[in-house]
Amino acid sequence: MRIAVWNTAWLGDSVLTLPLIELVKNHFPNAAIDFYVRQGLGGLFTCHPAIARVFEFNKKQHTGPATLYRYGRGLAARKYSIWLSAHRSWRSSFIAQLASAPIRIGYNSGPLSRLIYTHTVERDFYKLAEIERILKLAVPLGIELNLDTDLNMNAAPDKSSPAHWPHLALCPEAEAKADAIRQSLAPDRPVLGIHPGAAWPTKRWPVENVIAVARLAAAHQVQIILFGAPGEQVETDAVSAAMQDYPGFINLAGQLSLPQLAACLGRLDCFLSNDSGPMHLAWVQNTPVTAVFGPTVRALGFFPRGPHSTVIETKLSCRPCGLHGHRKCPKGHHACMRNITPQQVWADIARKLKLAGSTTTC
Repeated sequence: MRIAVWNTAWLGDSVLTLPLIELVKNHFPNAAIDFYVRQGLGGLFTCHPAIARVFEFNKKQHTGPATLYRYGRGLAARKYSIWLSAHRSWRSSFIAQLASAPIRIGYNSGPLSRLIYTHTVERDFYKLAEIERILKLAVPLGIELNLDTDLNMNAAPDKSSPAHWPHLALCPEAEAKADAIRQSLAPDRPVLGIHPGAAWPTKRWPVENVIAVARLAAAHQVQIILFGAPGEQVETDAVSAAMQDYPGFINLAGQLSLPQLAACLGRLDCFLSNDSGPMHLAWVQNTPVTAVFGPTVRALGFFPRGPHSTVIETKLSCRPCGLHGHRKCPKGHHACMRNITPQQVWADIARKLKLAGSTTTC
């Protein structure tokens, strides 16, 4: 039996799909499960024991019906028995139809979903977190689930089932790179990772606040590693310029592959992040996470889990302003991020790093 799991959304979405893959593999241990992800993400999953093959889907190459038709018919030749689609776009629905698996499962809120899928499930937004929403796709296969999840904004510690926890399985090359980086640091000083970027500009905490936290960390002799993607150079360059004279500062922005980044995040003592893909790479490895949320909220279901994860946010009537954030604040003030102070964020980080007598003076 061959099963396809399709989620070509963002990095975090693909990571949150892993519990579904593991659940299905446990139910069908002899099945070969193929995972379809967004272009550039495949290397993160190639060594996962529950995944037979990983395929990257290039959205820029498949924008019209003709190219999608050719792509979909190629999928049909792989003769999947089951097609599980965790993505609700019209393109994903079209491809699911063309793949021609006898059992096709998707959400009932997707474009033409009731015509395309043989089975549909309710997504239950604001009732379940994203992992549990994705896990619901297994219900039509006769798999029983416990989907109770507390979406209370102040719920802590997280009490979700261990079966709902994504498990990364990184390749040895990435693990070796991260080990070498960690071993180059002082063993008696904590390591704070900082990622000031995010796919959407309104999700980014003001860089001057990030710098203020970095300076507080430096004042306590905390070692700092800066992470960032090539498209986040404005923020990473600003932080690097401000911290270049601190000997405990390492700038790895733009220097790591995605698997290497994931492995490095798993070796931190704390990680400061916005609501972003790297945030998910960190918490799934039990790295303590301090996440700053602005246009998005915990109740959307894409939050970092576990007793060592914290979502720092402020109450505003305009939150959330969307599922992903925006290029510019719709209200023009970006108060959801600007109202969160460096002192608030540092207090959470200092607690996680177990720094005695820490100060919040910038």
